Amino acid sequence: MKEIKDLKMKSSDALAKLSADKLTEEIKGAEKMLYTLKMKLAVGEVKQTHLVKALRRYVASLKTLANIAK
Repeated sequence: MKEIKDLKMKSSDALAKLSADKLTEEIKGAEKMLYTLKMKLAVGEVKQTHLVKALRRYVASLKTLANIAK
């Protein structure tokens, strides 16, 4: 079973040090993972619904950092 630590989310300090290209790659990977998790939730394979919320907020923080880096 997945937990928040298994989602491979980086800390905000590590994200702040990434370049714009690396942030874009991180966003794409996180969005892909979020899509997969949402589909599994719709089918009923995921019991921990809090993972979707945590990943959604992670993607939002990545996008915020990407806008600041521009």
